[in-house]
Amino acid sequence: MPHRSNVPRVTPGKPVVVVGGGMAGLIVARELLARGLTVTVLERSSAFGGCVADHEVAGLRLDSGAESYSTRSDTVPALARQLGLADHLVTPNPAGAWIRFPGKDPQHSAMPLPRSGILGIPADVLDPEIVRAIGRAGALRASLDKVLPLGSLYKDEGVSLGEVVRARMGIDVLTRLVAPVVGGVFSADPDDLDVDSVAPGLRKMMKQHGSLGAAVGAMRAAAPAGSAVGGLSGGMAQLTAALTDELRAGGADLRPDSEALSIARSGSGWTVATASGPVAADALVMAVDGPGAVDLLGDALPRLREDRPQAVPGVALVTLVVDVPELDAHPRGTGVLVAAGAEGVSAKALTHATAKWSWLADQAGPGSHVLRLSYGRAGQLGDEVADDAALYRAALADASALLETTIDEADVVGWKVVRWNGALPHASVGHRDLVARVRAAAASERHLEITGAWLAGTGLVAVIDDARVRAKALADRLAPQAKDPTGL
Repeated sequence: MPHRSNVPRVTPGKPVVVVGGGMAGLIVARELLARGLTVTVLERSSAFGGCVADHEVAGLRLDSGAESYSTRSDTVPALARQLGLADHLVTPNPAGAWIRFPGKDPQHSAMPLPRSGILGIPADVLDPEIVRAIGRAGALRASLDKVLPLGSLYKDEGVSLGEVVRARMGIDVLTRLVAPVVGGVFSADPDDLDVDSVAPGLRKMMKQHGSLGAAVGAMRAAAPAGSAVGGLSGGMAQLTAALTDELRAGGADLRPDSEALSIARSGSGWTVATASGPVAADALVMAVDGPGAVDLLGDALPRLREDRPQAVPGVALVTLVVDVPELDAHPRGTGVLVAAGAEGVSAKALTHATAKWSWLADQAGPGSHVLRLSYGRAGQLGDEVADDAALYRAALADASALLETTIDEADVVGWKVVRWNGALPHASVGHRDLVARVRAAAASERHLEITGAWLAGTGLVAVIDDARVRAKALADRLAPQAKDPTGL
């Protein structure tokens, strides 16, 4: 199974237990197994992969969580190639998504999302698409970004994304462009997000280039050409299936339905208590959500308790498979991002999956469409969508409004609701300091590493990259120390 031939080998039999079988835990297990370690993965649910999962709706196998990845690096494509999925790598329909603005004016309620920026921040505020989105007055205010002094904005501690955008480009750019994109990606308000965590390097580029727009332009110019996201023909959940198959073939002990009840030090190692009995190991990797990791490690590492992150309220995803031939025209591109304050719509985003992915359109056939509506703006679900039946009804109404095409219950071939609790941890202001403290606490224990989206950031690229770093660091510490050739 090892996917590298030049990695340092660890003394055979060194056991490591990984708590959490989401993508972070599986990647850690893969890296450790490749370095000769004995690995056990404990997953409390019946399935591995976390949000990289799928389900069946109306006879179609569909992603029930992540359905794409960022192409800002080769992280995910490289992993797919290693797992034998190279032929499945695909790019989405270049038409892109639309944006639904606040208010209810049907003539000015929606337009294609301008794609010349980062997280909705435009590089050129006088681009006709941007002017159309924010209005002439908004564009004139945003153009002041070129002449306003930076002051201390580029270096102050604890600065939010919203604070940067509001100060440099004004409220219209923030509410009509940035907030809908950020809400769709992070399920959070820009004022709650640490700018350095969600847009690494942006403030450094601001200082270098003198304005926010110029910084965005420079970052876009340095980004890889092509689509900003990619996917897998057949769905992203194939990553999970291929990873678990490879791990089992390589000798990893994957244990579903094995919740960690408590964790304690055991000599120089660790013991994890489960319902089926204790699991002892020389080393431990925590790959669960933030509150869960702190709660489990609190007795062994009390200093973590003060940095216990708040639990992130759930996000709900409604998948509709509908028979509506009028949608063959893709009236809103690949979907719609919804700004807060858009009247008559409670969803924060709609993905027209059969418009976005040609492989899925081929499977569904003409006239059949897959729509994914997500709920949980700023991490909260309203009372009107508190149960699955209510959420389904809301999704029908929202899909009709966002696509400006009537979709009735008679058009629905199948539907399902999936709720993800703690799936999108927020990189709140001060997040980098929290990460540094958690890393320092883990470093005080030679045989412990902590990983996962709550530390690494949202998205497969961030999660996979961090899991690899943590696994390598642990394997290096467990490797036998090289002898000094001088004998001294």
